[in-house]
Amino acid sequence: FLQGDAAVMVPQTDDGRVLFVIPWNGRALVGTTDTEMDHPEIEPRALQEEITFILRNAARYLARNPGIGDILSVFAGHRPLVRAQESGLRTRAMSREHMVIIADSGLVTIIGGKWTTYRKMAQDTVDDAALVGGLEERPCITEALPLYGWDDNAASSSDEHMRVYGANTDQVQAFMESNETMREPLHPRLLYTAGQVVWAAQHEMARTVEDVLARRTRSLLLDAKASIEASPRVAELLAGVLKRDEGWAAEQTAAYEALAERYLPGS
Repeated sequence: FLQGDAAVMVPQTDDGRVLFVIPWNGRALVGTTDTEMDHPEIEPRALQEEITFILRNAARYLARNPGIGDILSVFAGHRPLVRAQESGLRTRAMSREHMVIIADSGLVTIIGGKWTTYRKMAQDTVDDAALVGGLEERPCITEALPLYGWDDNAASSSDEHMRVYGANTDQVQAFMESNETMREPLHPRLLYTAGQVVWAAQHEMARTVEDVLARRTRSLLLDAKASIEASPRVAELLAGVLKRDEGWAAEQTAAYEALAERYLPGS
């Protein structure tokens, strides 16, 4: 679908918004849509009309037309937006910026914003809270503070799915090579191994199958069906590390399958 390693950004689609296609772990990540929702949901689902919209617009720029059967995973989320009550703006036309509000009582509230500006959001909120609390003014030091695992060379790794380990990449790689079991792939269509599941439980506080397949790895987003098929093995590996019984493993598998089915196209 996307031949080459360059991403595509379409500045204006049928409804005037941006569309992007990004190469990611051997897949093509395509988005996005913008639909105003009446209420928040813990696990929001993409609407069928949103899926159709993306397929139709992406087809104009890909090597071949994608169909519903080509979709490996569908996921959606909610973005909090700041809108004055009298504003008649559609959601796609509203600012993605955040706002900090200080109430007469001194309560500091932050609304809006997005993941990519989380440090600025935190800085503005803490600065205002310190002001309200009468604390000594200090310059924020987090803007350039590296996250745990930061590594200048991580981005140059040839294995895209290993880059997330950053400075720990060599340790994780050595752990996976420590014995044959740790090198076993979780599924033929997934990039991850049994060793990464065990590492996640021992070093990354993974405690559920969902932790591993949705967050410590990106299996759920890369191929929802494959992740469902891999879930019993992941539950077995976790049970061994966490000293859980077969009943726990079965419950974990069932819970994950119920979640992951929501990510299948047409579900």
